[in-house]
Amino acid sequence: MPAEGKSDMERIGLFSEMGYVTIGDKYVPHYMRPFNEAASKNRQMLPGGTKTLSALQAGYFEPQFVRIFDGEAYSNPVQLRRRYRLAESKKNLGKAFLPSNGDKLPCGLGSYYGTIGGSYPYFSPQLKAKERYIPPGKNFYTNPGKKGTGYGYANLTIGEQFPHEPDGYEVERINAKKAQEEHKRLLKGGPFKLNLYPQEYFDMNPYFNNKPLPPVKKPPTEKPIAPPFKPSSPAKKAGGMKGGTFDPYPSHSADPYIIKKSEAVATNKERKIFHPPAGPKSRPITSIITLNVTR
Repeated sequence: MPAEGKSDMERIGLFSEMGYVTIGDKYVPHYMRPFNEAASKNRQMLPGGTKTLSALQAGYFEPQFVRIFDGEAYSNPVQLRRRYRLAESKKNLGKAFLPSNGDKLPCGLGSYYGTIGGSYPYFSPQLKAKERYIPPGKNFYTNPGKKGTGYGYANLTIGEQFPHEPDGYEVERINAKKAQEEHKRLLKGGPFKLNLYPQEYFDMNPYFNNKPLPPVKKPPTEKPIAPPFKPSSPAKKAGGMKGGTFDPYPSHSADPYIIKKSEAVATNKERKIFHPPAGPKSRPITSIITLNVTR
């Protein structure tokens, strides 16, 4: 076993270690290596540049214009078609078929003119003679089975279960009317109404009124208009002699002009101060806007 390295047995049965290909080569990292090493060596494909299409020969691949068909013969398609028809017509054995008569056209709906065989009796619209139809006899009629269990249902057993009672017309309405009349007879007075119940200031119906309407007023009778008063003598004008007044001079008053003094308010029990009674108290009223919103 050598002092350094591996033994020959550990090297897959070889007596000596094989030499390496890359001994002494410089290490080049992967990011420094080119993607295609052959593209960076030797000569590359150098195109001749782009060409623009024009009327000159330089815009084409060939140096000169080359014909597609060089030395082809001229052919007339009309003449070729005529020759083909003549060759085909020689193959006919006889003349062209011509019918003896022309095509017949039908003359109206239901007409057989122009047909080969005419009408057929199978397609005739006439009805065939039929025998008189005799309906079969009627079957036996039986009453259907009655529905119900028998208990609580009338006339389901062999005999009558409930006796027949006549039922008047609108018995329920008549009985309800009698009960209402008996209830009104037992009532005393009208319905109780409290005048102090608070009501809204504005009623929902502006035309509603609990009070009965007053009697219709008769129009007043027209009175004859009296003639205007005319004094016997003209009015007298006021003057220095007082001729236009009832009295020539005003009556004399001897009372002097004295200002009356107001008496002091007495506070004794005999003359008490007058206090008016308390009027109706106001209550909270819902505003018009709140009523409209609620409505």
